[in-house]
Parts: sequence; structure tokens; C-alpha cells
Amino acid sequence: MLENTVWRQYHGENNFRDKLAEFCKLESVDLIENDKVLYSVMKSKLTKKELKLFAMDCANIPDEELKKEFDYDDEALQKAKFKLYKKLIQDKTRLDFRTTNLEEIE
Repeated sequence: MLENTVWRQYHGENNFRDKLAEFCKLESVDLIENDKVLYSVMKSKLTKKELKLFAMDCANIPDEELKKEFDYDDEALQKAKFKLYKKLIQDKTRLDFRTTNLEEIE
């Protein structure tokens, strides 16, 4: 399950739930239970570039490789990270990862 995702390109297992909870300031148990649904919500909230940056940054890829991959300089990389993590803590983004919002949608 979720073997061909951007996350799995940089991680050996699907541990994105823990990282997502950490950055969104939520408890893991409050997140949508189904990993596939949770990952699809995450994909819908982040751009492809942001999702890849999130996966690579969580995999502790050195900044030099990130800059090369995204064709960023130091300042652009820091701005991209700031924007990504700011987006993850915004209520309009993070609350969509919660189980209660999924139940309201269904």
C-alpha cells in the first residue's frame, strides 16, 4: 500500500503520519485512520513540489541536495521550507487531516 508514492522514494516505510502529526501540531490518533485517504488529503493540500520537499526534508536530505533538486539558492530554499511548514500549521490545511472532518464529508 502506497509503495509508489513520493514519500516512499525517500523513506523505507510509510511513516508520514507521524511527521504530519508533528508538523501540524496534532496527535497521530486524531488523524484520518486510513493511510491511503490521509495521503490523498495531504496530496490535495500540498503542491507536488511541496510534497516532494516535505518528503525529502523529513528524510534528512542535506540542504545542498535539496537546492540542487529544486534549483534553489539558500534564500529560496529557506522561503520554500517556511511556506511549506506554515501551510501545514494553518487551520484550513491541518484540520482537513483530522478524522472528524472526514466524517463530516461522508
